[in-house]
Amino acid sequence: MEHKKFSIAIHGGAGTLVKGLMTPEKEGQYKAALEYALESGYKILESGGCAIDAVEAAVRKLENSPLFNAGKGSVFTNEGTHEMDAAIMDGKTLEAGAVSLITGIKNPVALARDVMEKSNHVFLAGEGAMRFADSLGYKLESQEYFYDEFRYQQWQEIKDSDDFQLDHSDKKDSKFGTVGAVACDKNGNIAAATSTGGMTNKRWGRVGDSPIIGAGNYANNKTCAVSCTGSGEFFIRGVVAYDVSCLMEYKGMTLEKATSEVINKRVLEIGGDGGLVAVDAQGNIAMPFNTEGMYRGFKTSEGEAGILIYGN
Repeated sequence: MEHKKFSIAIHGGAGTLVKGLMTPEKEGQYKAALEYALESGYKILESGGCAIDAVEAAVRKLENSPLFNAGKGSVFTNEGTHEMDAAIMDGKTLEAGAVSLITGIKNPVALARDVMEKSNHVFLAGEGAMRFADSLGYKLESQEYFYDEFRYQQWQEIKDSDDFQLDHSDKKDSKFGTVGAVACDKNGNIAAATSTGGMTNKRWGRVGDSPIIGAGNYANNKTCAVSCTGSGEFFIRGVVAYDVSCLMEYKGMTLEKATSEVINKRVLEIGGDGGLVAVDAQGNIAMPFNTEGMYRGFKTSEGEAGILIYGN
């Protein structure tokens, strides 16, 4: 049997990342956290593991880092709480799981996977999702676990106003959004996972694109696996992740061309910004973004690898 290329790509949010505005120490911390997550997913692929395990493992590591707006570093809502969202999808079976508006769960991506594998449903939210977690014996972390001083200050600045803030709007040193991973394993199966803490000072149970299958997260062996980050409202309206897949399936575009069309043209046309990481069943990777930067990393079995923050 011919050797198949396998690969993984991850992101830790896109936005106002301008070179020189982050201290070298901070930059080093981000790169190390991305590297750690990337390696944990890559090792699974290398040892013949499946794409779904690889993306879950990588996203868990990013959730556990306070540097990213997911899991441990999640932003504060208007009420001073944390509401997290996550999704995961298997390109081989088109099975998917998602959770939204959950609190106290250390690894939302793990709960999303349990929804996919143990619930007969795709998407659980709020109290119901929490009861499902409880039925599986999830233990809840305290508020302190999720508390992050920088996030708290970010919230304090706008909490008495009606403003809400996507991580990557104006605050240059802000920690950024969503995290995600896509992977292609040795069998040519692909998968995608995405996790986020949403937007600072969000109200009324706002949900972004991250947990929405086809908007912020999608995987189909026929085309591609995609994990998005950016202005969620626009990614929902543009059905971004599925749009990339459609352009490949119905227009015969390559991964590179389809992702570029969506991020550099279609999303911008409706006023959105952000980026995505994507992989196809041949192990090709694309990581376009239309912002100044996007925390990202990739590694393939052919020796290509990189951890990047800024645009070219």
